[in-house]
Amino acid sequence: MILSQIGYYSLVFVLAISILILFYCFKQLKFLNKNYYLNLINLNFLQSLLVVISFSSLIFSFLNSQFINRTVYENSHTTKPFFYKFSGTWGNHEGSLLLWILVLIIFSLLFLFTSQKKEKKYLTLTLLFQQIIILGFLIFTLVTSNPFDIIFPIPNEGLGLNPILQDPALAVHPPILYIGYVGCSIIFSSSLAALMSQSVNGNWASHIKKWAIVSWIFLTVGIMLGSIWAYYELGWGGFWFWDPVENVSLMPWLTLTALIHSLAVIEKKSQLKGWVIILSISTFVLSVAGTFLVRSGILNSIHTFANDPQRGIFILIFLFLLIFLSLVIFFKFYKQDLNLNKLTFTNDLSILINNWFMMYFLSVVLIGTIYPIFLEVINNTKISVGPPFFNKLISIFLIPFLLFMGFGASLGWLKSNFKKIYLQNVVLFFVSIITSSYLFLFIGDKGLFLSLIMGGSIYLFLATIRDLIKKNKQNLSQRISHFGFSLLVLSILFNSIFSEEHNFNLNVGDKFKLEKETIFFQNISMTNDKNFKKVEGIFLIQSNNYKDIILKPQLRIYNQPVIITSEADILSTLYSDNFIVMNKIDDSNMFNIRYQKKPLMIWIWISTIIIVLGGTLTFFKDRK
Repeated sequence: MILSQIGYYSLVFVLAISILILFYCFKQLKFLNKNYYLNLINLNFLQSLLVVISFSSLIFSFLNSQFINRTVYENSHTTKPFFYKFSGTWGNHEGSLLLWILVLIIFSLLFLFTSQKKEKKYLTLTLLFQQIIILGFLIFTLVTSNPFDIIFPIPNEGLGLNPILQDPALAVHPPILYIGYVGCSIIFSSSLAALMSQSVNGNWASHIKKWAIVSWIFLTVGIMLGSIWAYYELGWGGFWFWDPVENVSLMPWLTLTALIHSLAVIEKKSQLKGWVIILSISTFVLSVAGTFLVRSGILNSIHTFANDPQRGIFILIFLFLLIFLSLVIFFKFYKQDLNLNKLTFTNDLSILINNWFMMYFLSVVLIGTIYPIFLEVINNTKISVGPPFFNKLISIFLIPFLLFMGFGASLGWLKSNFKKIYLQNVVLFFVSIITSSYLFLFIGDKGLFLSLIMGGSIYLFLATIRDLIKKNKQNLSQRISHFGFSLLVLSILFNSIFSEEHNFNLNVGDKFKLEKETIFFQNISMTNDKNFKKVEGIFLIQSNNYKDIILKPQLRIYNQPVIITSEADILSTLYSDNFIVMNKIDDSNMFNIRYQKKPLMIWIWISTIIIVLGGTLTFFKDRK
């Protein structure tokens, strides 16, 4: 009980300090007194200390199984392993909100400490907007989602954590993803502050670009970890399913990617200022909108945390207030219109055109995610928008996007040698056409359009390799990220075209023959773990193309809550993944087996790491 009280009252004091910081922000803006700014730094430090104490109290409540705390009771159990007791702190609605607030406040403090040489008005305005966001989430947490509620009588045991969340990848996925989201809040606050202080220029772009890159890196890694978890834990056998909650993490990533490229235009040519402000606002608004969709119970997803419409209404009102505030400030303080006549056919125009492609992809994902919601509200009709919708609409503009991305990267900032660029790209284009025509012999039954996408992907891949092997080190980090992206697109295409899936039922001792392989269900064993029973199947896979392999998928029967999960076994190589998962068929001794071969699967993760590596190099290069 003491831990819950410490955590709760610390959070209440954080709320009081947030109000006090807002007061001093207004004082600082009115009088521009240096003493007020020092007070702001001290108050922000105290606020950070208190929120760390609050979050630590929740952690120790989980580690010590303090079931007097309702959050611990509903999401933990004494038999749960130590690591998942720790990660269970944020593996629920209340704890994840407290983590969100923690990262928000820590980022505000880091922003103040790393930006002390900037104009005081700009810094104060940034802190003001950041505290408005913090205040909104604090009120939401304390009023609707208090992580320190206590219950009497004290239960002897907890209800446990959802077994599918008891996974190392998913344990670190939320904190990393939240750092990406919260970094977007700094960009949002900073862009409004720069707009009001009339300091949207190259220096501001260089300053905020560091925060944009950090947010983008963590958001990318967070999405990748979630994708890896879904691949092997949920047993779907894929890396992306266009699940609504996956989509709401992808949308701010798209705008953030466009923002980073557009900030480079302000740095070089002081163009696209209004567009950058719009992207900054949109990125954070999409992050908060994702929070609303996940926590309102509107979305039907394996990832959703809560099912409480009242919580969703609170976030929705807060979201509309942020949008309204942003629009008022934008239309009042932004004086310069976007003048396309000043943009020449160099790198800045190519970035703008690629941004338009990004906005189209964003529109497809946004419509496909929220359209079923509006349809259900209007006429109570429930529909499901699945992969065919997204794949068809995105593929329409994917070919020109890939071609233009490969061509645009060749352009310079001031002038370009068009004769040399055209010659190089024409050669690469014909090579890619010839290669894709050859591949069409293998994928012809799946459509000519798929071959065209393959041709565009090969062209981009060759173009990025050309740029990567250039002797000069200029924009090396960018070239690494672009190469990683081209490798990602190519890996996804090969994976989707040449994947194989087989579903069949087997008894222990039976075998199933495929065209090139034979699968033997050799044996089954049962063992006890700390908080689950493990039923493990042993499968021998024989093929003429490779050595025999053994795969051991599992069924896990958890004790609290009592849930049966399927754990896939995957053998990964540089060429292909062998993926197998089994499920018990009710009222029989048979098991349903799903066996898949996923070519180049590991390269999807490797290419994402290469993309992140390029972003990391950009961050350190800019700091230098």
